[in-house]
Amino acid sequence: MKFLDRAKIFLKAGDGGDGCLSFRHEKFLEYGGPDGGDGGRGGSIYFQGSNRLNTLIDYRYQQHFKAKRGENGKGSNCYGAKGDDLILNVPVGTEILDELGEIVLADITKEGQNVLIAQGGSGGRGNTKFKSSTNQAPRRADKGTKGEELWVWLQLKLIADVGLIGLPNAGKSTFLAATTRAKPKIADYPFTTLIPQLGVAKTHDSELVIADIPGLIEGAHSGRGLGDKFLAHIERCKVLIHLIDANQENIDSIYQQTRNEILMYRSEILHKPELIVINKADTIDDERANKISKLFIEKYAQTPFFISAINPNENINRVLEAALQHKLEQEQPPEDDEQYQTDFLLT
Repeated sequence: MKFLDRAKIFLKAGDGGDGCLSFRHEKFLEYGGPDGGDGGRGGSIYFQGSNRLNTLIDYRYQQHFKAKRGENGKGSNCYGAKGDDLILNVPVGTEILDELGEIVLADITKEGQNVLIAQGGSGGRGNTKFKSSTNQAPRRADKGTKGEELWVWLQLKLIADVGLIGLPNAGKSTFLAATTRAKPKIADYPFTTLIPQLGVAKTHDSELVIADIPGLIEGAHSGRGLGDKFLAHIERCKVLIHLIDANQENIDSIYQQTRNEILMYRSEILHKPELIVINKADTIDDERANKISKLFIEKYAQTPFFISAINPNENINRVLEAALQHKLEQEQPPEDDEQYQTDFLLT
């Protein structure tokens, strides 16, 4: 199945049915009075989250969606039937934005979450509703109102615990394959990964959902390479694993380059816990490893992990354990400020 994480579609909610202009006609009843029923409400359009979907590809081939119109009212005070609602299933993690892609109308983050986006029109009133003491035979019935119509953007942001970031050929796909059952394409040339990949790693009887996005190059935040098209997929990750090729000449500048691209895209992402992982450590000697370790400890107050994703060992397990610990810390409920203040006053 092809992966598509952005689509523009047109929505048209159903119009309301017209009210009926009718008078009661029965034998021997000369003045039967009005009996026109109201029109039915038009169908509305909802979006619903589904874990069974992981792409927006269905919305590439069909871009116009219309809900049913409400039925017109009828005589004998019969109301028109309501138009059927239209429910559109989207992957969990989908944002619904306005036509310009600037305002988030809804964010689907849970299975079964149901969000109203286009409201159906109201049914028109039949002439029965206009009967009064001074107007016993009203000849007025309302038209149904129009249903809402609008263009919207659908944007999928994968929901994962861990996001893999780094330059092309840093070994992200190899790491994903070594820690999960995912089967990403692996090769020794840049941009082997063209679409985000998901995998599930297990550590200490817990699971970590890991997302591998295409490598980031300079200018990625503005769309260069495969840049901003996929940066959105790490926004929801709880932890970042920053993979760096141990054979890069200037590792410090490589590290800064990737972080700068994320900073220019959305600075809040850099507030997430980050693990620095030096890949292909089996290709360097101890002197170089010590130099790299000293750099990150002294300059960034971080101790890097050294691994060889192509030859999995206990060091990779340590990375997963550290990622799990950060995930659990992120999921802890916030401290109850009111209770904290009460305890403080009591002491």
